[in-house]
Amino acid sequence: MRRFLVDTQALLWWLIDDPSLSGEARASIGAAGSEALVSTASVWEIAIKRSIGKLTAPDDLPEAIAAEGFAWLAINAEHAWAVGDLPLHHADPFDRLLIAQARVENLPIVTADRRFDAYDVDVHW
Repeated sequence: MRRFLVDTQALLWWLIDDPSLSGEARASIGAAGSEALVSTASVWEIAIKRSIGKLTAPDDLPEAIAAEGFAWLAINAEHAWAVGDLPLHHADPFDRLLIAQARVENLPIVTADRRFDAYDVDVHW
């Protein structure tokens, strides 16, 4: 089974069927025999941005994510600690955590954010 991490923006684009999601990203997420993972950090990020009015998201976002067939990648101490080893190419703390998770778990990551290319992660877009 092919596993990969989906970043927050790609997740949101998937959920609303936004054409900004690339064809390759869409194919990866929807591929049979693959496991698309969503970090709990992404839900945390969306909750914060929703609460301050920076974006809209459904009240049942975690259920909507699960209903789309995504699996959860919980944040553990190893992920959090690995953020400290990352060079500061990217300042966003949520994205840095996603990068650390991808590295620790040896997962490719689906993202449109070109700043991820500066890290030792396999980026799919």
